[in-house]
Amino acid sequence: MLHIPFFWSELFYMPSTVVVGSQFGDEGKGKVVDLLARNAELVVRFNGGNNAGHTVVVEGKKYKFHLMPSGALQGKQCLVAAGVALDPRVLLKELEQLEGKELSLAIDPRTQIVMPWHNALDGAKETAKGKAKIGTTGRGIGPCYADRASRTGIRFCELVESERLRQRVEELFPEKERLLKQVYGSEMQQGKEEILSLYDSLGKGFAKYLGDVSLQVSNALKAGKNVLFEGAQGTFLDNDFGTYPFVTSSHPIAGAVFTGVGIGVQRIDRVIGIVKAYTTRVGSGPFVTELHGELADRIREKGKEFGTTTGRPRRIGWLDLVLIKTALRLNGFTEIALTKLDVLSGLKEVKVCTAYEYNGKTIEEVPADLGRLGQCKPVFEKLPGFEVQGTETEFGQLQQEARDYVGFVEERLGVGAKIVSVGPGREETILR
Repeated sequence: MLHIPFFWSELFYMPSTVVVGSQFGDEGKGKVVDLLARNAELVVRFNGGNNAGHTVVVEGKKYKFHLMPSGALQGKQCLVAAGVALDPRVLLKELEQLEGKELSLAIDPRTQIVMPWHNALDGAKETAKGKAKIGTTGRGIGPCYADRASRTGIRFCELVESERLRQRVEELFPEKERLLKQVYGSEMQQGKEEILSLYDSLGKGFAKYLGDVSLQVSNALKAGKNVLFEGAQGTFLDNDFGTYPFVTSSHPIAGAVFTGVGIGVQRIDRVIGIVKAYTTRVGSGPFVTELHGELADRIREKGKEFGTTTGRPRRIGWLDLVLIKTALRLNGFTEIALTKLDVLSGLKEVKVCTAYEYNGKTIEEVPADLGRLGQCKPVFEKLPGFEVQGTETEFGQLQQEARDYVGFVEERLGVGAKIVSVGPGREETILR
């Protein structure tokens, strides 16, 4: 159990806090949300689907969430907002994982539902692209959001009503079946009646969770309650501001809270950017500080850098402050949480990218043009290596070189690291 001294109360003051990833996802948001959730009354997932995963370690046991807000382990009221693409098959498994724990869950009626044809189309499209594939997880999230944009998606309010669900499936199934066959030469693995039977059963089981999340959150904020907003993925997978087209299909940046949940723009007090002490990325796309060979393998193995959702090995690179500075601008971070500092422990030296070189010029912002970004070279500063034991509970207990690394990041970004993670467990956390 992590004991919180009274002078840390400011760290846990909300009443409305957004937690977002500053890199390409996998920064350790789940742990930070789980930590902060102890003082929240509502924990709200505002974007993405089960193409992202959060791992939380409690008393040595790993919990892997793809849709459930990480506050579920704190017994808090968990809300899934309209901006989420919800696969009810996955949610069912996560609820089974939480069996025996106190759970309060509400799902917005506007939430889009991932259907089996979304999975089939996701895989078929990636296969058709060949070497130009994006590297999606194949979880059907892109096609689900595409249906939302084309106004043909099935929403949670339809899933939980049998007649409306049947009407929508009968309307959409023939169209998706033709698309798969005629365009991609592929087929549905399930028939219409099989899908209807499964989803009707899921809808009946989930009907008790139907709730207007937008209204609940608005009322909670008006009442001065502490609300924690949890994002999935990271800033540079944003559909507009990420490394397009190697991005996700939703908006992982802080501004998406307002449209994903349905609240006014004046309602956010804190934005915490999660910064991994190095950089990782899954799938294709430019990666300026990428490492290869023995060092990359060492960091990958020590950091257990394998996708929570797919198990794919993550690409590894040094910390890129050009990315983080741009993420700070896009999100408006009021502070950062620096995670996985322990993974760099034992290296003789560490490098930090402080600028890019492009066509002989030095730049300090991520170019919007993917072609330019792909031609950028990292400008590194070298720092002494350090040792982290994982038992440190106060910042002053860290080795001086480790404190210097954190201070270097803070100084270059102009924001403080109020949370420093020195291990995967709840107790392996320094609160400043």
